[in-house]
Amino acid sequence: MERHQQHSHSLSGHQMSNWRLALSATLHCLFGCATGEVIGMAMGMALLLSNTATIVLTISLGFVFGFAFGMIPLMRAGFSFGRAFRQVLIAEALSIAVMEGVEVLVALNTPGVMEAHVTEPIFWGGMALGLAAGFVAAYPVNYFFVLKGVRHPH
Repeated sequence: MERHQQHSHSLSGHQMSNWRLALSATLHCLFGCATGEVIGMAMGMALLLSNTATIVLTISLGFVFGFAFGMIPLMRAGFSFGRAFRQVLIAEALSIAVMEGVEVLVALNTPGVMEAHVTEPIFWGGMALGLAAGFVAAYPVNYFFVLKGVRHPH
């Protein structure tokens, strides 16, 4: 019976490490997307771009920063640029797409966010709400990748 309890304990430790790795991956995604989103929204507003052009810019920058934030630790760990890019492409693309898509949908459907300026609280509230929803949506994607061995600690 004691051996069974040890096995059960190690299994829960493995499950916990999967949970933590998925959390870490989703946080990397969140920070990259948030950075791209804020810069893209500020640029779109400063350049007086249409909502559609601003959304395209924010999504594009979200992917750029999401990829960069995913690649940096891999390159520091000794991966070549090409190998790091391939790993991030596989592991991050769907996660970033889910997070960006949900964030944009929330921003578009939260009254006043798309018309607000970066100096207005509704802008930051809408951004925070969208990113929180994106995080919740992207976490299961990352957890799935962890379970399938696509995500590795970095």
